Amino acid sequence: MTGTQTVPTPAAAAPKTGPVADQKSGPATPADSVATAPAPDTRAVVEEFLSRVGAGDPERIAALFAEQVDWMIADNPAVPWVRPRPTRADVAAHFRELAAGVEPMAPRGRPLEALVVEGDEAVVTGNLAGRVRATGKEFFAPFALRLTVERGLVVRYHLYEDGVAVAAACTPDDEDRTPGSASGESGPASDEPSAAS
Repeated sequence: MTGTQTVPTPAAAAPKTGPVADQKSGPATPADSVATAPAPDTRAVVEEFLSRVGAGDPERIAALFAEQVDWMIADNPAVPWVRPRPTRADVAAHFRELAAGVEPMAPRGRPLEALVVEGDEAVVTGNLAGRVRATGKEFFAPFALRLTVERGLVVRYHLYEDGVAVAAACTPDDEDRTPGSASGESGPASDEPSAAS
């Protein structure tokens, strides 16, 4: 997600196991006796994704994605980490760049409001917040995230957020651009620790 690495795991029941293998009639064959573990269900994968985002480990987050990803966050030239991310390696790069660019903060409202799952599809809604390290500006934005999970991996990641709020936080104030100022440098430092939700 764009604005925060700290998203709580939903207080849902324990993850469900995947579907049971089809029952065959007739005598067992050698192929039938080979046990295969079912892929985790969509809810379990999404809950694990949220947990890993909260932990802030880009490589572990990316490990939950397929090699090829249908990735969509609306173009936003003012936000340096927003661009197409069609591969698992790109997903890891996104979360690394996000962590380098944004200090997580407690959002206004609940960080996670809803997790709705139907088959392979999941929608997560909530609120993002962060302080952009380059400008020192904060943003608060509601979001909706659509994820599609196939064979235990995320194949679609579509994020809908208040891109205007994020872009404004990434854009230096006019006074930062006046001659003699430190244009492009970090904004005011804060001793306030980031709030994990």
